[in-house]
Amino acid sequence: MRTGAAAGRTGYLHEALCYGSDEELLAVVVPFLVGGVEANEPTFVALGERTSNLVRAALPADTKVEFLSGGDVYGRPTAAIRMYRQLLADLVADGATQIRIIGEVPPAGLGPTWDWWARYESAINHAYDDWPLWSMCAYDTRTSASGVLADVAATHPCFATVDGRHVPSVDYVAPETFLRQTRPMPPDPMQTVPPLVDLLGPTAAQARAAVHQVGQGGLRDDEFDDFVVAVSETVTNGLRHGRPPVRFRLWAGADRIVATVSDAGPGPLNPYAGLLPSANGAPGGLGLWITHQSCNHVTYHRDDQGFTLRLTAGRPPGV
Repeated sequence: MRTGAAAGRTGYLHEALCYGSDEELLAVVVPFLVGGVEANEPTFVALGERTSNLVRAALPADTKVEFLSGGDVYGRPTAAIRMYRQLLADLVADGATQIRIIGEVPPAGLGPTWDWWARYESAINHAYDDWPLWSMCAYDTRTSASGVLADVAATHPCFATVDGRHVPSVDYVAPETFLRQTRPMPPDPMQTVPPLVDLLGPTAAQARAAVHQVGQGGLRDDEFDDFVVAVSETVTNGLRHGRPPVRFRLWAGADRIVATVSDAGPGPLNPYAGLLPSANGAPGGLGLWITHQSCNHVTYHRDDQGFTLRLTAGRPPGV
């Protein structure tokens, strides 16, 4: 039996908690967590170090809450989805009738790479709906930009308020609509200079060879190898599922490598492509899923010229 605001519901209750002070954060989070423990529900905290310490200090002694490392959980959106889906499946298999989680996107994710975290927040409304999850996503209004907070309202069906209410978000947009919206793709500063590689209609092997020729710069071996795989998958997708011409461009600097793959098509039809593994063999689904797990930022743009996917390995600008 489910408890609290999720009583009588099925599936996922996804709430945003927008707070303006530490006291406001604790006023919502502590009762949320204590209520879960008192109901014998698996209860988790996946916050950053500072906010985790605040919550830990405010909880009554011996409150059986499990603390996850927020930085590890929220390294990349697809990694978070993969981890949480497995965790939820395991807990329900062990008999859980409700699971509670409070989490937050790390500060670095609220900057230039926010777009893929906004897509994450939208996609999980579908991705976690098979399980009796009640989660809160915490956003500090003192440090979150207005654009971030607008996306929070669009991707969370409900808000948890400091006075104990749980109210619908009037700005909520269903994920199938939100994920199909065309978002701006501001250029990486590295793209202000001509690319080191500019190939029209390359094979995946030619694109891989070009990346190796440019070199890995300051990337670790594993980061570079993952990037090569991502480039190969993305070019293959463009050739197989896009419309010609396919164009591959590459920039490299001291701390990152940036690649774009463009074609004249509309891009993937599945709104969850890249964020969820393809369950029905949708064109390009597996390649995009791999790509999103192999890079530190993936973003895309649609316009009347076609579809462009940008991949970043290393440290994205502003992170």
